[in-house]
Amino acid sequence: MGGPGFEHEEVYLGADKGANGHLTRIILVYGHDAGVRAPGSVSILLDSFTRCFKSNPPEPWNWNVYLFPLWCCGVVFRYLILFPMRALVLTIGWIIFLSCFIPVHFLLKGNDNLRKKMEWVYIPYLRGKKNFEVLKWQIRALVELICSFFVASWTGVVKYHGPRPSMRPKQVFVANHTSMIDFIILEQMTAFAVIMQKHPGWVGLLQSTILESVGCIWFNRSEAKDREIVTRKLREHSQGADNNPLLIFPEGTCVNNQYSVMFKKGAFELGCTVCPIAIKYNKIFVDAFWNSRKQSFTMHLLQLMTSWAVVCDVWYLEPQHLRPGETPIEFAERIRDIISVRAGLKKVPWDGYLKYSRPSPKHRERKQQSFAESVLRGLELEEK
Repeated sequence: MGGPGFEHEEVYLGADKGANGHLTRIILVYGHDAGVRAPGSVSILLDSFTRCFKSNPPEPWNWNVYLFPLWCCGVVFRYLILFPMRALVLTIGWIIFLSCFIPVHFLLKGNDNLRKKMEWVYIPYLRGKKNFEVLKWQIRALVELICSFFVASWTGVVKYHGPRPSMRPKQVFVANHTSMIDFIILEQMTAFAVIMQKHPGWVGLLQSTILESVGCIWFNRSEAKDREIVTRKLREHSQGADNNPLLIFPEGTCVNNQYSVMFKKGAFELGCTVCPIAIKYNKIFVDAFWNSRKQSFTMHLLQLMTSWAVVCDVWYLEPQHLRPGETPIEFAERIRDIISVRAGLKKVPWDGYLKYSRPSPKHRERKQQSFAESVLRGLELEEK
C-alpha cells in the first residue's frame, strides 16, 4: 500500500465490551518521515493513558420530536424543584452539624481549664468512658452525619455489600478512586481517617478543621518532604488501637471508574492487614468522575445536585495479608486485581501521577531535532 518511498504499519485495536471481541485493523501509511510519525500515530491510537481521565457522560437519547419535550420537563423539574429542595436539605444539615461541632471541637479544645473540669464527666449511654473519648465519639458521629446530608443532597442511592469496617489496630482500608465523593460515601458509614491531597478554598478549610478532627492526613504531591512526613504519620496512626480506621486511595488521583491505574506501594509497606474496598458508579443518571483539571469541586457538586440521582455500589472485600516472599509491589498488584475484578475495571500499566507531569525540555528538543532532520532528508530525496 502507498507509493514509492512510503511505508505502512498495521495496528490492531482491541474492541471494547460489546464488540464481540473483534479486533479493529487499521493501516497507517507514512512517507519518508515514517520513523518520526509512526510512534506518534500509534501512541495516539493505542492511548490507554488519557482514556483513564476522560469523562464518559451518558449517550444522548432526547434528540427526537417525541422525547425532547419530556427531557425539557425533566430539566425544569431537576433545576427548579429538586435542586432547591436538595440545597435546603444540605443547608439544614450544615446548621445542625455546626451547632453541635463548634462547641465540641473549638470550645472544649481551646479551653484547657474547662476540659480538665469535665475530664471525668460521664454520659449515661457511654458510661465508663472518659470525657475525651466521649468527645471523639461525638465528632465521629457528627462527621458521619454531615456526610449523610451530602449524600442525601444528590439523592444518593448507595448499596453497601459486606460487613461494616471496625476499629482495629494494624489495618488499613484501600479503595479505587473516582471522585472526592468516594470519601463522603464511605465516611457516612464509618468515620475514616483519610490520606488526601491538600486542597485550596473551602475544601481546604474543611480539611484543616473538621476532617483533621478525625485524624485525616494531608500532603502536597510536589513536596518531597511531605511524603516522608506522611509515611511516618501513616505508621503511627495504623498502630493506634483507638484511632479511626485508615483509608487510602492508592491510585493517588481520580480515575474515571472504567480503568484502574497502578497502586502506590506506600499503603502496602506498613505491615498491616489490607482491607480492599471496591466502588462502582452507575452512569445511568450522571457521571460521578471528577476531572479536577476542567472542573472545580464546587461545580462538580452542583452537577451532582442537579442530576436525578447518584447510584453507587460499595463492596467491603475480604481482608488480605502479605504472603511469604511477596514484595509490597506484588501485594499492591494483587489488591488491585481484587478491586478491579469486583468493580469491573480495566487494569492499565500507568502511574496516575503522570497526568501531573510534563515532558522535560531536553526530551522535546530531541524530538524536534529528529523531526527536523527527517523533513530535511525528505526534501533532499525529492530534489534528487
